[in-house]
Amino acid sequence: MRSLEQIKQASLITAIKTPYLTSGEIDLTTYDFLVEQQIAAGVDGIVVGGTTGEGQLMNWEEHLMLIAHSVNKYSDKLIIVGNTGSNNTREAIKATEYGFASGMDAALQINPYYGRTSIAGVKEHFKRVLAIGPAFIYNVAGRTGQDLTPDIIEPLAQHENFIGVKECGGNERINHYEQQGIACWSGNDDEAHDARHTYKAHGVISVTSNLIPGLFRELMDQPNAQLNESLQPLMKWLFCEPNPIAINTALMMTGAVKPVFRLPYVPLNTQQQAQGVALINQREEHDIIGQHAAKLVEQDVILL
Repeated sequence: MRSLEQIKQASLITAIKTPYLTSGEIDLTTYDFLVEQQIAAGVDGIVVGGTTGEGQLMNWEEHLMLIAHSVNKYSDKLIIVGNTGSNNTREAIKATEYGFASGMDAALQINPYYGRTSIAGVKEHFKRVLAIGPAFIYNVAGRTGQDLTPDIIEPLAQHENFIGVKECGGNERINHYEQQGIACWSGNDDEAHDARHTYKAHGVISVTSNLIPGLFRELMDQPNAQLNESLQPLMKWLFCEPNPIAINTALMMTGAVKPVFRLPYVPLNTQQQAQGVALINQREEHDIIGQHAAKLVEQDVILL
């Protein structure tokens, strides 16, 4: 396991896609291909089984297997962050303990969603999971229905296992935290360049870097307003429907993964795919994962 300071050096962490076989099982061969493309592009770490990786559609056996597999194969090259959070504190504790036993460097922990609790309950939830090992706290009010405001985060930041925040609340909040020495990673790809270079974020935990990791590496390494502006339409398209629908569709259109969806996710519609094909194919083929994009053949798509 890496130290907190080593983890904080990571400026580009990819929320890695989980691909599937036509049987619906996890496709480890393709998963390894995707991870190796991230390594080749200079990505610092991966989140395994996050929202983008569809941890919410896995059983815990699959989820923890994928974390262990990632540690076994890639921990010498990448920071391995296991998404072991849950809205059930007991489940989050158990999964986090198993994840650290497998050798992951850090956990990604979210506040309880759907079955929302009080602020006191949120604080107690994080107190229990932070006690287990190093963790990023994930604030995404659009999914949880409950914003983790500074009055919650700032006391948590004093915990010895607190790494920082994956913050979807915007760059002004990131700036507020960073001025206090609280490490932040942008959770909004379209804001990540400015978060990093204007608002002093430590980096980004990215969806888009699944598709264009090398270009996102450039965005994190140096200010590049022109590149950032040119990528805005693609990044916005990747969130035209709730994540991970568009990134799934994109990686299928480029042939990087098999066209297999776990329900309730389904492909983007024909018009949306056409928009994506045009945006992806504006890029050089060596900048994208897979090949030049083409719309999916409907009868080839498998929904499971």
